[in-house]
Amino acid sequence: MAAPSNPDRSEPLLSIVAAVLNEVENIRPVCVELAEAARALPPCEIIFVDDGSTDGTVEALLAARAEGVLPDLRILSHDRRLGKSAAVRTGVEAARGQWVATLDGDGQDDPMEIVRMLDLALKAPGPAPLVVGVRLRRQDRLSRRLATRFANGLRRRLLRDGCPDTGAPLKLFRRADFLRLPQFEGVHRFLPALFGHYGTPLLCQPVRHRNRLHGSSKYTNLNRAVVGIRDLLGVIWLINRTRLPRQVTER
Repeated sequence: MAAPSNPDRSEPLLSIVAAVLNEVENIRPVCVELAEAARALPPCEIIFVDDGSTDGTVEALLAARAEGVLPDLRILSHDRRLGKSAAVRTGVEAARGQWVATLDGDGQDDPMEIVRMLDLALKAPGPAPLVVGVRLRRQDRLSRRLATRFANGLRRRLLRDGCPDTGAPLKLFRRADFLRLPQFEGVHRFLPALFGHYGTPLLCQPVRHRNRLHGSSKYTNLNRAVVGIRDLLGVIWLINRTRLPRQVTER
């Protein structure tokens, strides 16, 4: 269950949500960059969701708040590991902002990209969009880049979602639009297709991708491939079985 929001604080326009698992060495530098980005953004809040870490990640977050790096940081913790999608959902449910931006907590994403992404979303005509930060030059091992390229290509062909990097961590969307989507582990990799099915337009913004600061990825290429294909088939079924009205008239 999401933690209750603090009614004494003014409502932010934007909530930044970072899901983390065993990132103790990366917490402080990521928090420092988030603090810098927040100064260039409209009123915003920053939420970290710890997905059952065992390495002191929560203690590092508490220290960043206590030492004034992010004095208003909100820290939510799962009692056990539930997966990245569940952590993102927890953060979005707890968010108080109309807009939500997501990023990873390993330092590969530059929080300053959120400034450009929010500006793009607010200036977009028509319905509020989903903005995806497309990583043009991936700073990962060759094997992981090849696996991601294969997965993205397969998703594009089967889902026709128009997004070259569906698994990109940097995304920005309206909170209300996200909460309409079904919840399952792996949903964060299929947001362009699901948002699109619910009528949300897609905007792709090229972003800078960096080397991980410390540690290694929590996922293997085999794990991504096997689970990804299973989830892809499930999303195809889900989209085909979801019926939505084009227009609702009240009389």
